[in-house]
Amino acid sequence: MSSVLFDAPGPAAVRRNKWLAVLTVIVVLAILAFVLYKFAETGQFSATKWRIFTFPLVQQTILGAIGNTLQAFAAATVLSLVLGLVLAVGRLSERRWINTPCHWFTELFRAIPLLILMMIIYYGLPPLGVQGITPFIAVVTGLTLYNGSVLAEVFRAGIQSLPRGQSEAGYAIGLTKSNVMSSILLPQAVRAMMPVIVSQLVVILKDTALGFIVTYDEILFQAKFFGSQVQYGSPIIPAAMVAAVIYIGLCLLLAGVAKWVEWRMSHSRKIAAGTHLVAPAGTGIPQV
Repeated sequence: MSSVLFDAPGPAAVRRNKWLAVLTVIVVLAILAFVLYKFAETGQFSATKWRIFTFPLVQQTILGAIGNTLQAFAAATVLSLVLGLVLAVGRLSERRWINTPCHWFTELFRAIPLLILMMIIYYGLPPLGVQGITPFIAVVTGLTLYNGSVLAEVFRAGIQSLPRGQSEAGYAIGLTKSNVMSSILLPQAVRAMMPVIVSQLVVILKDTALGFIVTYDEILFQAKFFGSQVQYGSPIIPAAMVAAVIYIGLCLLLAGVAKWVEWRMSHSRKIAAGTHLVAPAGTGIPQV
């Protein structure tokens, strides 16, 4: 069967694509082998450089850093989703005094790099008289302002992609605009934009690593600290490997949870669609 955008490849094209796939795998494996060889040649796998990670106190410190990372991620995720939803609804408002500030707020904080935003909050606000800015507050606030602005566009695009008949049907049965938004539009938009939302949550999790610039005690901060220990051979590469494995594991766990949530939403929708109404016996009403 041919696609709408391109014709299905013929036998020659299929063979060529298979050879290209094999060649790509060989090139990737060769690059990986070269990197591992250089690591081994420079002693990155030696016991001296990895000895620091065998100490129980170091392992406890890394676990504490993982907890701090998840704490910042959880707080920033909740606040970003709330802020994104509020900004999206504000941008869709017909009142100019509401949608204009929401528009410029979204565009402003989407344009500021997150690292600069964290530095402004942590290093720039205290000289202006704003007290109580801790590294945790700086990280969560920066993540919330940036990712909330990005999620606002995600929600707005998802809502506007729905057919106009959805909202018009709600208005026709007497629902208010807030009821139409909360009961009809938002549930459908969230389901449609779930992959994009999950991708942005992964970005939030990885961007917690930028907290090391404001001395937040997270995974990258501890990896940088352990990698600079001269008495253990300055294990920068081993520390980076440990941090990378932890981040990969957390991202895979988050993706698994998101897949489960998406499956639950799809499963519940199928159950609701397959529910049959049975009329009482003897009423003369045909059973559906």
